[in-house]
Amino acid sequence: MTDLDLLHFEQLKKDVQTEYLKKSTPSHDEISKWKGIDIIYFQEDLRKKAKGNISEKSFYTYFKTSPVTKLPRIDMLNLLSIYAGYESWYDFKKQHLFAGELLQENEDLEQEEIHELEKTVSSAPELPKTEIQLQKIEYQPQENTDLQKSNTDNQSITKNPTTITPTEIQPPVVRKNFLKKNAWAIVTSVLVAITGVLGFKDQIFSKTYKYCFTDKDRGVSVINTLEIRVIKENESPLLYKLKPGECFYYSTKDKNIKMQISAPFYEYLEVNRNLENAPDEEMIELKPDDYKMAAYYFSIKDVKGGNPEEQVALIKQKRNQLENLISNSAVIYQVYDNKTYGIERLDKQKYITLVTTPTTSLKNLNVIEMKKDSKGKIISIKFKIASTDEENK
Repeated sequence: MTDLDLLHFEQLKKDVQTEYLKKSTPSHDEISKWKGIDIIYFQEDLRKKAKGNISEKSFYTYFKTSPVTKLPRIDMLNLLSIYAGYESWYDFKKQHLFAGELLQENEDLEQEEIHELEKTVSSAPELPKTEIQLQKIEYQPQENTDLQKSNTDNQSITKNPTTITPTEIQPPVVRKNFLKKNAWAIVTSVLVAITGVLGFKDQIFSKTYKYCFTDKDRGVSVINTLEIRVIKENESPLLYKLKPGECFYYSTKDKNIKMQISAPFYEYLEVNRNLENAPDEEMIELKPDDYKMAAYYFSIKDVKGGNPEEQVALIKQKRNQLENLISNSAVIYQVYDNKTYGIERLDKQKYITLVTTPTTSLKNLNVIEMKKDSKGKIISIKFKIASTDEENK
């Protein structure tokens, strides 16, 4: 069944490719050669027709290699089957049977095996009940006879005084052992306490400082992921990454701290503090880089207008704005989450085409790095379109 299912899935991939090529013209006809913007357009078409989506990681796992060695999850199989024009994955297989009679026989055998298992499970609990009851019935009379014998023996022979004598001799020995054990435990606890103080002296004697960050022009939290490098003498820098809105907590026993703060849309900032008289909490202002922020805003700006003419006008306006902000020789990279295709280089025009095509994926566009030259032109962009869809394993 597994081999047949894999063959069915290869058929389904061809039907999905045929369905997409009916109204779209990707860079390659073969679905295994699609990448970048082709995958984004396919995801958009999949959302419209099948009301669902697959992640880029799943696309590269199941469509870039042929034949595949494992099947996707059933929800992904049903989604692709619906996109290709079938009711479900079962309906697709039913209409593409290699050996229908063999498949039907196997299905009948599976149902029979299920019924047999249900019968054995329903009858199984009765066996241990009878065994337990028999044990109880046989055990009770033995207890009664033993008790009667023990009672008659106890009445005729009394040996209670002889059993008391050894208990009176043992307590002094027990008390000595008890003191020895306690003395060893006290010494051990003292050694553990000393070791703990020496091992965690940095945590015990250090102090924690809190640094929060705000947009200097807008007075709100920064909209970027921050990178903070803590510089220490005779040591390599310590790198920390903060999500938008997070504060930085740093514990140290040093008297000074030096931080290098950078973010894609903000100017580089270096902070030096004398911690002897510094407050425990501090708000640090970051100056936004207007050129970088404008390029990001125009990249994710929605160009869906009220009618086709307004939408075309918005797209032209967005293209002109990006043309002015980005250098003609700019180096642009798109980063992916999969191992098969980790990074792709785009030129200026391909990037502008990507971000001016109205797709829902642009809402998840995150800029990892952006650089500009002395004239203010953007010369480097590294971005990623994050996927919030569930991963198919």
